[in-house]
Amino acid sequence: MCGRVIVDYDEIISGAKSTEIAAWLSELPQGAQSNWNLAPTQPIPIVFTSDKDQQKHFDLAHWGIIPPWSKDGSARFTFNARVETLIEKPTFAPSVKSQRCAFPVSGFYEWTGKKGSRTPHAIFGPKPILALAGLYRWWKSPDSEWVLTATILTRSSAGVMERLHDRMPVFLSDELTSDWLNPEIVGNLDLVNLAADLAAPISRELTEYEVRPLRGNGRELIQPAS
Repeated sequence: MCGRVIVDYDEIISGAKSTEIAAWLSELPQGAQSNWNLAPTQPIPIVFTSDKDQQKHFDLAHWGIIPPWSKDGSARFTFNARVETLIEKPTFAPSVKSQRCAFPVSGFYEWTGKKGSRTPHAIFGPKPILALAGLYRWWKSPDSEWVLTATILTRSSAGVMERLHDRMPVFLSDELTSDWLNPEIVGNLDLVNLAADLAAPISRELTEYEVRPLRGNGRELIQPAS
């Protein structure tokens, strides 16, 4: 799974040129602030190409897809979406066709150990930006405000992640980025499975180390525990 991410905007912008999502990373979204302990329901950066006007966007989204039938904006356990059951879930399935996105993050955390004494690990990709495959969806609030919401796709763990957790994010490969973010390419189960398959080689290039318990928010959270 993926329940905490690291978003260092200075690092993301400076490292954008080395990634396939550079064309989407223009101006920072309004209100964007670096966060070393970003949790579900908080504003999280995503990039996508609008299926309405084909414009590239770098925006903040509510982390967790809110389905249209939600009356108050509450939605449980929608911050991750399992690729194995994605097409079967009405909360996620409509977005597969043309509302796919990527989360440009600096890294994320995972925990090991028994409940009550779990150890957090900081995990980073081979490049300054780790792109996570996702889906987005617009939710209309009771005040008629349109809210951008999004979820991170997950698959069974591979590579470095196997010793940490049984699930991991779907790391978006450079070779699939353009197609994944192109709403004119109709998404289906084959495209989702391809994204999941191409995440495996990236998982072998991850680095990870133990950090101290996550309290507060700041760059010190990613310092090694030892």
